[in-house]
Amino acid sequence: MRKKRRTFSPADKAKIALEAIKGVHTISEIAQRFEVHPTQVNTWRRELTDRLPELFGDQKNIATEDQSRLIDELYKQIGQLMVERDWLKKKANQVS
Repeated sequence: MRKKRRTFSPADKAKIALEAIKGVHTISEIAQRFEVHPTQVNTWRRELTDRLPELFGDQKNIATEDQSRLIDELYKQIGQLMVERDWLKKKANQVS
């Protein structure tokens, strides 16, 4: 019987990654203490260090990019729905 995978909350991942960044304990010690594989600790540490500049970046710019992506996705969905509606109208007229 296989064990169920453990899941870690974002807060737990951040805590473990921060411990690794501090460098007070070795990666192996941190992994053992939190019962995580050392490779996973390194992955979370790397992800944290890669994304730190975003934290101090221009939040307005990030929000604008997210909003722009959302608008593009919504326009794509609208276009798809219009094509489907037109097709259904055409099929309904052929049946009548």
